[in-house]
Amino acid sequence: MPTKEKAKNTLLTSGPAPYKEKKGEEYMGERMRAHFTSILQQWKLELMQEVDRTVHHMQDEAANFPDPADRASQEEEFSLELRARDRERKLIKKIDQTLQLVEDNEYGWCDSCGVEIGIRRLEARPTATMCIDCKTLAEIKEKQLGS
Repeated sequence: MPTKEKAKNTLLTSGPAPYKEKKGEEYMGERMRAHFTSILQQWKLELMQEVDRTVHHMQDEAANFPDPADRASQEEEFSLELRARDRERKLIKKIDQTLQLVEDNEYGWCDSCGVEIGIRRLEARPTATMCIDCKTLAEIKEKQLGS
């Protein structure tokens, strides 16, 4: 049986093939938006399935252990799972917002400067809202303010 890490890597590598632009194709044309919609919907589906698995796991594994150490271990495990699911819940919300941007024909453009984010960046991070240059600058500013 594969470990959780191997299972996650399988999900990440089994997605759609990288987008291949056609010569002269318009950036964020219908075909390109359909590609990213597919990626986002598949990602959301995988996250929702993980939520369902967690709920079933917690229901199936919930036990009232007489040993306090066993009970504490189970509670810690559940706490970690719930924290991970909370992060995934926030990601699902971000995916929904991104799908709305695709629908509104506003996907793929930098929120900061308005230039194309770039296909390869969007494939690596489909919910990206900034081009790599603006994101880099934002991270530098964040580090400087945080110091």
